[in-house]
Amino acid sequence: MTTTPTVVLVHGAFADASSFAKLIPELLDSGIKVLAPAVPNRSLTGDAGYISSVVRQINGPVLLVGHSYGGAVITVSGTEENVKGLVYLSGYALAEGESLGQLQGGFPDSALAQALVYTKYPVAGAEDGTDVSVDIEKFPAVFAHDIDPGLARILAVSQRPLAGAAFAEPAPAAAWKTKPSWGVVSSSDHTINPDVERFGYERAGAKVTEIDSSHLVMLSHPKQVADIIREALAAIA
Repeated sequence: MTTTPTVVLVHGAFADASSFAKLIPELLDSGIKVLAPAVPNRSLTGDAGYISSVVRQINGPVLLVGHSYGGAVITVSGTEENVKGLVYLSGYALAEGESLGQLQGGFPDSALAQALVYTKYPVAGAEDGTDVSVDIEKFPAVFAHDIDPGLARILAVSQRPLAGAAFAEPAPAAAWKTKPSWGVVSSSDHTINPDVERFGYERAGAKVTEIDSSHLVMLSHPKQVADIIREALAAIA
């Protein structure tokens, strides 16, 4: 087994792996191995199970980096044996048995609450499921107010929705109990209340960095985020 860590970037809701487009070159140019899989965004346990399967097939140690809902995903899949650390970007650091709705519900709503759109999708052998996305017109202000408006316009119409059921699904595990963690608070976040991020990171004992950023901190501040990932890699080496 190789001893060189692989950074696995786990995207969140209303986005896909292209949300790491400015961060990935920063890491690759430093000689860091990177993988940014597509998360199904269908259920917390299902998504975590998928990321766990990706992690298990990596030869060597892994640093999981989760953005937004991806933070909840790495909280669960981070229990895999070869995961050596967790980095949260504007993310949810859930406790075992806690859901996204429960954590978010303990704090005032962000602007996201008034910008959500609900649509139906078919489920084999069952009644239709509900997808959640962000209103296209409100997306730039809620999700991406400090990135290039042209890019924000593209991201708004190419969202990867999150199944509504994922919001109420409790996390079956919390990897931060046994793995070191780092957390980036986006202090100008209009998607997740920054206090939700602060609370979760403090509870996890994470090393916290605050960046004056929108929710898409890895697009607006890729160099700073890359520095934090390099710091985490050095710590787990």
